[in-house]
Amino acid sequence: MIRNFADASERVAFDGGFVDLVTATSVALGREVLEPGWRWSTHMRPSVGTERCEFHHVTLVLEGRIGYESRDGDLAEAGPGDVADVAPGHDSWVIGDVPAVLIMVQGALGWAKPPEPGDRFLTTLLFTDIVGSTETAERLGDRAWTQLLQSHDGAVRGLLERFRGRVAGTTGDGIVATFDAPAQAVRCALAIASASSGLGVQDRIGVHTGEVEMAHHELRGVAVHLAARIMAAAGPGEVFVSATVTELASGAGIDFEDRGSYELKGFAGARELFQARGS
Repeated sequence: MIRNFADASERVAFDGGFVDLVTATSVALGREVLEPGWRWSTHMRPSVGTERCEFHHVTLVLEGRIGYESRDGDLAEAGPGDVADVAPGHDSWVIGDVPAVLIMVQGALGWAKPPEPGDRFLTTLLFTDIVGSTETAERLGDRAWTQLLQSHDGAVRGLLERFRGRVAGTTGDGIVATFDAPAQAVRCALAIASASSGLGVQDRIGVHTGEVEMAHHELRGVAVHLAARIMAAAGPGEVFVSATVTELASGAGIDFEDRGSYELKGFAGARELFQARGS
């Protein structure tokens, strides 16, 4: 069986490059061409919908140079003749002023495509809500309240960027965000609670990790509803998380206080919830 990239079965084009796919028996290979200046977090993240590339890639670099950053911040660089084994949760970019050409031995199928409706993937969800927003708006007046909301929104979005979160939607006076790492989500939640207090308001925040699906650019699934219920259980200035988050974020230097069992609306049986605190 002979296959040639000139007769690729599919070309996936995106901003700053493309991938040609060929399949030999059960193996799918990709020839990836990336233009100078291309970077995954800049050119791919808006369409793919995750903070970092969540594919496991094994690639052979033919031309140019490409840089990698792991979820933990480790940096690496590959050039012609190098084979790179890159774990999920990475960023990558073209180094220099010549295109990078790579052969993707693993991780070619489905890469560079946004989640199709019904596709399920694992993520950490963060829900926020300003406590007593109606009363505060009435006390401050429309103009002052609008200015406060703008300051609050700017602070939250700035912290999401700092902690590598991505805004997935809004809920009235709150924001829904997704993260690749539970510990990053919890740290961001604690920072949001502190920043909101400095602005004179208090957020209740909930964090949960679970499978979701993308439907018409909206996150759906049981995990989304559970994260919202966890947020609703939190008090002013509190960050509540699920037991799943405490297990996944263990060893990250975050303290979790057991707050007992809660009956959450729409869910059968009590759920154990924890309050996150900075170490």
